Formats: sequence, C-alpha cells, structure tokens
Amino acid sequence: MLHYAVVFLVIALVAALFGFGGIAAGAVGIAKILFFVFVIMAIVTFVMGLVKRR
Repeated sequence: MLHYAVVFLVIALVAALFGFGGIAAGAVGIAKILFFVFVIMAIVTFVMGLVKRR
C-alpha cells in the first residue's frame, strides 16, 4: 500500500510540473489517504505482534 502512495505522489509531482492543478490535487489527496492508512495498518500490526509474543 505504501507503494501506491508513492506512485500517486509521483503522479502528483509530474502533473504539478506540467501545470495540471486539478489532477495534481487529486493525486496528492489519494497519496495522503493511502499513506495514513498504511501507517495505521503498520501500527496495528506492530501492536498485535507485541501482544502475541506475551
């Protein structure tokens, strides 16, 4: 999922470079959402791993 966040970030940067404001804003929004979902899933997995060890 982090891969998809990075892909959308790159798409946003390329779109912003060529002046496509709407596409860039949409891609940045998707990248942010995917990044935060990834972070939440990583934290949950880490906590579950700690709980399972005990």
